[in-house]
Amino acid sequence: MTITQTVEITADRRITLEVPHEVPLGRTVITFTPAPKDDVADECPICTKHRDPVTGELRFNAETIAAMKEVDDMLAGKIPNTLKSFNSLEEMLVDLRS
Repeated sequence: MTITQTVEITADRRITLEVPHEVPLGRTVITFTPAPKDDVADECPICTKHRDPVTGELRFNAETIAAMKEVDDMLAGKIPNTLKSFNSLEEMLVDLRS
């Protein structure tokens, strides 16, 4: 069983851990691993949610990651934009149904 909990290390170097009830009583090993830098602040919430908390790597398959990069490149003007845009939800639903 592995439990991951992110905590802030303050100047006094003291932390308090709350251990979930699922952790059995007795001896345990606690490992400290620095969290990845938070330099992805402008990233979408879905991407943030799907990052590995230790490595910072996205937990999507290669095809999904490639599609996300393609959209980012279109929005940045690096490649021609082939994305459709809509003025209303109804307009989008009509397009989806066609």
